[in-house]
Amino acid sequence: MTDLLSQPLPFSAFCALIGLIVGSFLNVLIHRMPKIMEHSWREQCADLRGDEPGEKEVFNLFLPPSRCPHCGHLIGALENIPLLSYLLLLGRCKACGQGISLRYPLIEALSALLSGYAAWHFGPGWQAIGAIVFLWAMIALTFIDLDTQLLPDDITLPILWLGLAFNLGGHFVPLESAVIGAMAGYLSLWLVYWGFRLATGKEGMGFGDFKLLAAIGAWLGWKMLPLTILLSSVVGATAGIALMLFRRHGRDVPIPFGPYLAVASIIALFWGDELTRAYLAML
Repeated sequence: MTDLLSQPLPFSAFCALIGLIVGSFLNVLIHRMPKIMEHSWREQCADLRGDEPGEKEVFNLFLPPSRCPHCGHLIGALENIPLLSYLLLLGRCKACGQGISLRYPLIEALSALLSGYAAWHFGPGWQAIGAIVFLWAMIALTFIDLDTQLLPDDITLPILWLGLAFNLGGHFVPLESAVIGAMAGYLSLWLVYWGFRLATGKEGMGFGDFKLLAAIGAWLGWKMLPLTILLSSVVGATAGIALMLFRRHGRDVPIPFGPYLAVASIIALFWGDELTRAYLAML
């Protein structure tokens, strides 16, 4: 088995399969993490008010078991097989027949495709494993931010420290570059935030964006930060203009910036060096 997984194609297929399975867990994480945060906030507020603690409902990533949001049908193991269950159930709940969101199998497929491609791109070894973990975190943060405009510290901070720990071995960049990347990533957006706030009196972004860019810097190093910021700004501005033109999205309605940072970081992860060299060659 070890000899088989040392070859690029079997290793890529194995990582894609693991990514598919993890994609199912990412769906749970994306759905439940904001609710877990809300439960925690409510408990803290009740404690500050001095309210008597009531019976606490157990709510985490594993309990209560997954149910259909329409009829409460408990989802069994055979109904929870990534991609396959959705196809066999024709995208509908087994009990009530209500449609299941297409986003669930799409996230599973995205996790599988990115994991398999990372394994193929970097080849068998620690680089591929690190890249896959980084990609899983970016997928989760992207969809949580799209849904709630939140970037949970429970994901951004561990992935930041994990990036620094991973680069202790210099797998992507030297540790010095990773540390400077984490510092520069946070401070660059922090300065933009305060500059915008002093100029307009409004908050232009959340603190979660600072931490996300710090995590990206910890993984990819400081040299990838300009490319990441440039790509995310261009994609974000294009998406914002498109929303205003085609969906009548008001200028005062906030647009999450985290997904654009995540997409830009994925591009930088795979093709950052080539894009940077091409840009410098044009100059």
